Amino acid sequence: MNNLKDQACPAKLRAIRDALEAVSGKWKIPIVVSLSYGKKRFGEIRGDVDGISPKMLSKELKDLEENRLVNRKVQDSMPVVIEYELTELGISLQELMEELYKWGKQYRENSMTKPLQTHIA
Repeated sequence: MNNLKDQACPAKLRAIRDALEAVSGKWKIPIVVSLSYGKKRFGEIRGDVDGISPKMLSKELKDLEENRLVNRKVQDSMPVVIEYELTELGISLQELMEELYKWGKQYRENSMTKPLQTHIA
């Protein structure tokens, strides 16, 4: 690994792996997208993220908190109100989410309209 190009690939892969670990799984990205519209309570997030169980949502929110992407704020009121919001680091994902949206939309359109191509050697 003498040249910079050889060193760049492992560094790039390491950074991508770290990013994917922070938002991996079926639910984390939909939760981040839900919170990109502002502070929300647990039930509001659950309403946005179709099919997630309360237990799974709780686990994923804790993971996102540990990865410093989401803040959990407890308001000292009666009844107690708990809100979740993206941190600055979480907000920095919004551009990536927009690009994933564009790519996913294009992928869906192309994969639904074009026949599967196989390459036989």
